[in-house]
Amino acid sequence: GMVSNWTKIPPPLFKKVVIVLIDALRDDFVFGSKGKQFMPYTTQVIEKGTSYSFIAEAKPPTVTMPRIKALMTGSIPGFIDVVVNLNSPALLDDNLIWQAKTAGKRIIFYGDDTWVKLFPKHFVEYDGTTSFFVSDFTEVDDNVTRHLDGVLKREDWDLLILHYLGLDHIGHMTGPNSPLVGPKLREMDNILKKIHISLLSKEEASLPNLLVVCGDHGMSETGSHGGSSEGEVHTPLLFISSAFEKRSGPRAQPEHVQQTDLASTLAISLGLPISRNSVGNLILPVVGGKTMREQLRFVHLNGFQLSILLQENTPAYEKDPGYEHFKIAEKSHGNWIKLYLEGNNSEILLNLGKKVLKQYLEALKTLSSSLSKQVAQYDMYSMMVGTVIIMEVLLLLLLSVPKALSKRAEFEVPLSPPLFSLLFYLMCLMLCAVHVIVCTSAESSCYFCSMSWLTAVGVMMLISALMCGILSAIAKTFENSRLPPKNPVVSSSNWSEIDVLILAGTIGHVLSLGASSFIEEEHQTWYFLINTLCLVLYQELCRNNFLLKECDPQPNTYVRQNFDIIGETSECKNIDIPTASNSKLGKATSSSEFIKGSDKWISLATPWIILVCCRLLRSLNQTGVQWAHRPDFGHWLTSSEHRSVLSFLAAISLLMIFVLVQRRCSLVSKIAMALGLLGVYSYRAAIGNVIFPWQHGGKDISKGITEARFVYVFVLGIVFTGTKDLLKSQVISADSSMKSTGLWEVYSGLVLLAALLFRPHNLPVLVFCLLIQTMMTKYIWIPLKFDAAQITIMHYWFGQAFFYFQGNSNGIATVDISAGFVGLDSYVELPAIFLTAFATYAGPFLWAIHLLCYLSSEVNRNSAAVGHGCFCYALMRSVPVAIYVVLVTGLRYHLFIWSVFSPKLLYEGVHVFITAAVCLFFTAMDQNRAYKVQD
Repeated sequence: GMVSNWTKIPPPLFKKVVIVLIDALRDDFVFGSKGKQFMPYTTQVIEKGTSYSFIAEAKPPTVTMPRIKALMTGSIPGFIDVVVNLNSPALLDDNLIWQAKTAGKRIIFYGDDTWVKLFPKHFVEYDGTTSFFVSDFTEVDDNVTRHLDGVLKREDWDLLILHYLGLDHIGHMTGPNSPLVGPKLREMDNILKKIHISLLSKEEASLPNLLVVCGDHGMSETGSHGGSSEGEVHTPLLFISSAFEKRSGPRAQPEHVQQTDLASTLAISLGLPISRNSVGNLILPVVGGKTMREQLRFVHLNGFQLSILLQENTPAYEKDPGYEHFKIAEKSHGNWIKLYLEGNNSEILLNLGKKVLKQYLEALKTLSSSLSKQVAQYDMYSMMVGTVIIMEVLLLLLLSVPKALSKRAEFEVPLSPPLFSLLFYLMCLMLCAVHVIVCTSAESSCYFCSMSWLTAVGVMMLISALMCGILSAIAKTFENSRLPPKNPVVSSSNWSEIDVLILAGTIGHVLSLGASSFIEEEHQTWYFLINTLCLVLYQELCRNNFLLKECDPQPNTYVRQNFDIIGETSECKNIDIPTASNSKLGKATSSSEFIKGSDKWISLATPWIILVCCRLLRSLNQTGVQWAHRPDFGHWLTSSEHRSVLSFLAAISLLMIFVLVQRRCSLVSKIAMALGLLGVYSYRAAIGNVIFPWQHGGKDISKGITEARFVYVFVLGIVFTGTKDLLKSQVISADSSMKSTGLWEVYSGLVLLAALLFRPHNLPVLVFCLLIQTMMTKYIWIPLKFDAAQITIMHYWFGQAFFYFQGNSNGIATVDISAGFVGLDSYVELPAIFLTAFATYAGPFLWAIHLLCYLSSEVNRNSAAVGHGCFCYALMRSVPVAIYVVLVTGLRYHLFIWSVFSPKLLYEGVHVFITAAVCLFFTAMDQNRAYKVQD
């Protein structure tokens, strides 16, 4: 009492602690109807046993590795951990596991090997299982449970951690309403019962044992996770011990706590220091059985740790409300201690103690809230360097538009003109000087400064070269504007409705990226744009079919007289049609010959048929945030009682895919496609998604590895056949028909791969994709003779819309991880990443490859059409990405930066890589580079 002991760590409150982490355990799986039905023992302990139950709220991103970090360090991980989650590095931050090991605690771990990667050499015994092989529901948990009987009998451990993955895998494959969820919850209930009974039987009078049950994250209504929906962020948190009072009376609604609170609570429970960077609060009921003096001591330790963290992160920490509240509570605590030491044990002392405790809890809450907002530290220097490079590339693309879309299709960046050579070196010197100043004066660590000097100088040279290229391009543009035009004729560059819509739609979409609600519901933007596009196309078709008849023949004569003149000036315009102008009357003259008889009416009906298809696709998958919880046709199809309907729809869809794809394939590819699609249905039947007509539900469900690999053989065969034809057309002979056939066969192979990876209820998305492409090619693009730039942008828009028709969103939760394990019997990183990325971006990717097939097959087009398409596709992807990078940098302190803007940035980054791959393929297929256009 006379000597201060506040620097000493309190003794542990529990002898042994067992943490059972059930991956993807939603709060309603324990506290809802499923808990009562499938987890009777756990429910009984919650309602009538010695336990405390809470709902722990996880912060996005709700994926395993960042959640384990949050549970063990009490800190909020960065969003980059979503990517690092694939291959977790060792955790270097102060954490509970390291503190326990340092204190001599013996830790045993069984389960997800992410723990072994995060905490290497921390466990005296461990057995890790891979978390990414999501088609394994049973073995992954049996590998944990098989150790239980032996380890519970032993006395040579202090902390036992068990991480069960089976429930998460079931969610990924079949969703939270799957019939497999119930048996898995019952299995977990039996395991918890076994552990609890064993801990009770081995308790000593001195110290009780503690069982902690929690989830790292929940799961969405589709069974995935990563986002910020209620089902993903709310997880149960149970503390079960004989030290707690037995519950009586009606069951109360569980109180909400933060997931980061567990680290502080376990540190106090085990007699360990609270982790240095923890922003969590002590969960008071866990220590509620202790004396008032001990409780005040615990909350003071927590408050002191948070105040130190605040001092390290905030210069003006003394003015922070949380810090002020903590100092007031600390002063009251000192007064309480004086009264206590004087031997005052009256009711007044107890009431004063409760008042001080309340002050501490308020201070802890305010401190934690303040730290959670400030914990994100941005490396602004590195971010600015990256942003400058991105904006320079975008500016170069925009300045290159006139030449890139000319008849020559030139895209040359003049990086070394003599005029700017001195400027280049001066800029390099200036940027290097800035780099030295920033890196030597930076207080915190900087990614760009940590690079080698050679790499840093290379980046500076790149920035300087791009800037010189921009200045050179601007100078040339001014020079050309001063020169008199070669053919001073009446300009025919009047903007059509399509051009206005494309420009307005692109600008509108880019501006919408600055609002979190528009990002969450971005699918609505694309649905609106393609619907409007269909109406404008219908107007264009009507003009060409009906208004032409009422036109005076004189204008047509005028147009014919000017064909040659306009054709000569086409090099300065963004057109690629070699025969006629891009004006409305010119198109009307040529297109009227194409549409005759019944084709005319089919052509007029095409935009309306596309609108109907798009409306049906919208009903298939609810996406976004606001209406994602509403039932859709996809949910109805995937329910077990409608399996026969789903089977019929899948069979019809696969048949339609064959009909739509086979028309331009060789005989061998047609046979391979038919067998491959049959293999797709067999794979889905093997894993239990669909049934054969002769099957009556008694068939065992397998992983379908043999069936999936059977399909992969045909995918590779078709792609190989197409690649062989492409190489022949490129190397041996410049045969456009062989090249066209080769491209279509590569496209067919990718369609077959998409059919295998798509879930059965999503196969109609693939059918409608092929149907819309076929109808637009025959009845819109060919008759109306749109130029390559317009057709490219239409392809891009439809590709974006089909990304969302698949059920994707800008949240991590909608990524279908199960697609990455089709045909794999173990986790192999590169194939899993490729398959997951392809399944996610199948819509944009298939539309991009179809664009290449279409532009290459149109023999009447300018030879530069493929080059025009490649440039426009790159530009359409670059504009929103570059602007979004600037917007998200400016909004880095926005309330929804982690839940909305960061996931979108991740999606955009992956999409850029895919676009780069597509553009490389375009360039490889563009033989136009081999020919020189004579002046």
